[in-house]
Amino acid sequence: MVLFGTLLFACGHKGADLSDFNKPLYSPAHAGGYEILGAEGSESSLIVTHSPWQGADSTNSSMLFIARNGEEPPVGFKGQVLRKEPKRIVCMSTTHIGMLGALSETSRIVGVSGLQFTGNATVKEAAGKGKVKDIGYDNNIDYESLIAIAPDLVILYGVNGANAIESKLRELGIPFMYLGEYLEESPLGKAEWVVPVAEALGVRGKAENLISGISTRYDDLRRLVSNSGQTPKIMLNTPWGDSWMMPSTSSYVVQLINDAGGFYIYRDNHSSQSTPIDLEEAYRLAMDADIWLNTGQATRLSDLTTQWPKFAKTSPVQKGEVWNYTKNKGKTGYPQYWESGCMNPDLVLRDLIKIFHPELLTDQPFTFYERLQ
Repeated sequence: MVLFGTLLFACGHKGADLSDFNKPLYSPAHAGGYEILGAEGSESSLIVTHSPWQGADSTNSSMLFIARNGEEPPVGFKGQVLRKEPKRIVCMSTTHIGMLGALSETSRIVGVSGLQFTGNATVKEAAGKGKVKDIGYDNNIDYESLIAIAPDLVILYGVNGANAIESKLRELGIPFMYLGEYLEESPLGKAEWVVPVAEALGVRGKAENLISGISTRYDDLRRLVSNSGQTPKIMLNTPWGDSWMMPSTSSYVVQLINDAGGFYIYRDNHSSQSTPIDLEEAYRLAMDADIWLNTGQATRLSDLTTQWPKFAKTSPVQKGEVWNYTKNKGKTGYPQYWESGCMNPDLVLRDLIKIFHPELLTDQPFTFYERLQ
């Protein structure tokens, strides 16, 4: 009787209407770029990514229908369809590897874009045994390798438009899903993009528990500094070409600075993107700063003072208050801040609190940041 009911249910939902999928299965508390929807009486779900890339509008939304129990996608559905549990996944960004790592699901990864940039031990070991392939990146994708590894799902991101690999995936019939975590300004919002990944894998409950714990720890740390009194002034970054890029006052990194009890020193950018300033303005800001963060390739004070001698006179350099996210590089030499920092905003926040207010967390180790010597 149960089997008959199951079959009847599956057949009865063939040809459902897309509008039937209006039941929120998960409502993000911090992220703003996706929805996970279901339909009454259906076991399938629909992931809608509203912001797959910068400048995306409603016409650019990307949808992944996760077909369960033999159910068919809605009539006329033009999005991607995932018909089986994805046991073979390709990650086009290291942050996607970080998400699967946080879910303890890295064993599903069979392909990555830019293997040299990941420090995940499981992925590196599997790659050494030939179980994970590097399929290349940007315009240098190795489609033969991609076809050979036969992925069940490819996790994509877009920058200013659709990923260059998308059209080929459509041609090959390989399902894909877009993540837009890098567009989120909220640190917790970035991490919350692990939930649609978990939905596709069939382990959404695991992600919900994960995000709940991260949010609780983050909020506890934020409250810790709410009455700390002093607010150090924070300078960011180093030159990129001829310009010094300074993030918006509402950006991800500035949100972290604010929550850690710091004051971002550049207040003129209220846009949604970083803006360039010249070296003279950067020097003036650095002279007025208490702490200097995120120095890019510079991992020693001499790296800074040799390349930009004038900045040796700035207060953070003179006081030895220059810090970078290079402590945890793993065997690759590539900072794990970029791979796993997204999924661990509580640990990034803890590091910043230790830098800004060292008296508050004297017994806690640094995870990502280290002082330049």
